[in-house]
Amino acid sequence: MAVYTEVPAEDLVDFLARYGLGAPLVAKGIAEGVSNSNYLVETREGRFILTLYERRIDLGELPWFLGLMTHLAARGLPVPRPMADLEGGVVQDLLGKKAALIEFLPGVSISSPGPEHCRAVGAALARLHLAGAGYGPPRPNHLGVEASARTARKLGNRLDELEPGLAPFVAAAVERVRRGWPEGLPRGVIHADLFPDNVLFTGERVSGLIDFYFAATDLLAYDLAVTRAAWTFTTDGGEHLAVHDAALVGGYGEVRPLSGEERAALPLLGEAACLRFLLTRAQDWFENLGEAMVVRKDPLAFARRLAHYAKG
Repeated sequence: MAVYTEVPAEDLVDFLARYGLGAPLVAKGIAEGVSNSNYLVETREGRFILTLYERRIDLGELPWFLGLMTHLAARGLPVPRPMADLEGGVVQDLLGKKAALIEFLPGVSISSPGPEHCRAVGAALARLHLAGAGYGPPRPNHLGVEASARTARKLGNRLDELEPGLAPFVAAAVERVRRGWPEGLPRGVIHADLFPDNVLFTGERVSGLIDFYFAATDLLAYDLAVTRAAWTFTTDGGEHLAVHDAALVGGYGEVRPLSGEERAALPLLGEAACLRFLLTRAQDWFENLGEAMVVRKDPLAFARRLAHYAKG
């Protein structure tokens, strides 16, 4: 989450009136993240998240994302429900941007998760995969392997500005992943961005799964690989936390057992996951998104993770 667009008080009052929720008592920007503007809003009726959609989102696909959240919440997952206004609408217009008001869920994000948090996240991800069955139509993963290949070509040797030798290292990894991409593994709805700041905890219990705007239809094991890359390394990517990794994969397997083929594919899928975040964060870095109230994430942290998975 982040803040790119400031919402004046009078516009927020008018926006909330569409829902009959009363005037805002509290409204504050949420600084984390890189894609949308988000505010925590409190009225006499409760607390909500106001999201204005800024970038990397096809606005025509908003009903798919918001519908997925409703689908998962209806099946008992701790996923926030999009709020409908007095006329039944969910997608709104605000300050020239598309916007939505989302149910607020209790809990906090864990900045330094332990193995117990990783086990709970693995189990929650598996439940998400099972609950997503039947939701459709399918949505392609627009940030998959071919998108990484295009971004790598676009950035080219500029990657060496981040670290000497990074450009050929990334190019080789892209080709390795494209050649070895596993076909025939189970597919379904994936979150595709289940980082620690997108999971809320109450104690060691997962109380919220949020930010579904990169969700798609793809290999379920790829989603597990994304989550492993996000949760089982030190922040700088320099150290793999094997105990955390075993807990996460173990928690997943307790709910949805992995096939032998899926397990064998995890290292390559880990490379694909690291490429996706290395390259999109490098692109953000070079585009100098200084207008956002957000600290840019270091793409080199994912280069280090990529090096780990490239060892096999």
